[in-house]
Amino acid sequence: MSKSTEELKSLTTQIRRDILRMVHAVNSGHPGGSLGCTEYFTALYGRVLNYKLPFTMAGKNEDLFFLSNGHISPVFYSTLARFGFFPVSELATFRKLGTRLQGHPTTHEGLPGVRVASGSLGQGLSVGIGAALGKKLDGDSSLVYTLQGDGELQEGQNWEAFMYAAAKKVDNIIATIDYNGRQIDGDTDDVLDLGDLHAKLEAFGWKVLNEKNGNDLEAVIAILERAKAETGQGKPVVILLNTEMGFGVDYMVGTHAWHGKAPSDEQLETAFKQLYIEAPADY
Repeated sequence: MSKSTEELKSLTTQIRRDILRMVHAVNSGHPGGSLGCTEYFTALYGRVLNYKLPFTMAGKNEDLFFLSNGHISPVFYSTLARFGFFPVSELATFRKLGTRLQGHPTTHEGLPGVRVASGSLGQGLSVGIGAALGKKLDGDSSLVYTLQGDGELQEGQNWEAFMYAAAKKVDNIIATIDYNGRQIDGDTDDVLDLGDLHAKLEAFGWKVLNEKNGNDLEAVIAILERAKAETGQGKPVVILLNTEMGFGVDYMVGTHAWHGKAPSDEQLETAFKQLYIEAPADY
């Protein structure tokens, strides 16, 4: 059953609670980017992506999603669980020995919703382009979605992929860049400035869309729907989604410090007070 916008907004808070609980339990993981991308994942799985359950790896006649910046696995896992891909209780196994919920998503344990191992950055767009071309060969009109971090774009494979997709008119793919301006070592402007990313992507032959409010659920739904409307016109589509790392927890925003650090017991309690919902369904 589809959820209302208000239900989806409440779900973003629940997912954020899941993210923090997961990384706190094992004192490891990546909360910052996960919190920043929560609206994207909720919009994608709650309103935009055409998928079927139970999950099949082939995904014929379904939209496909590939996560490239696999270190934000907490938000991916929570979203998949909350939308019925696997039991919510399994989130308690995050990063533990023998779990299907590895720190970076993997496929060898058959976790529903995961179609590619990721976390070695810079590869997701290439995988997505391959899947999109496969759908064209199969006569499948479904779309392929990918998510990349902005820091990832400092790797050259992305630019080969951008060039290839435009040259081959791969117009059934929607790439989204989590444009938060931060990475593990600091601000992207300081580590390796990306320059005018919009102009670069346009020059590479992509249709470029911008959304300044990447932590506004309704705005994210709208930009994804707009991107869908731009497919099939001879150009691949990319969204520059401006998000805030650590969004929802005041002491995590405005810094790269929480890229890969878990909160303490006290910090977790503080965060939960800020992420209040009337009837939390914590695992």
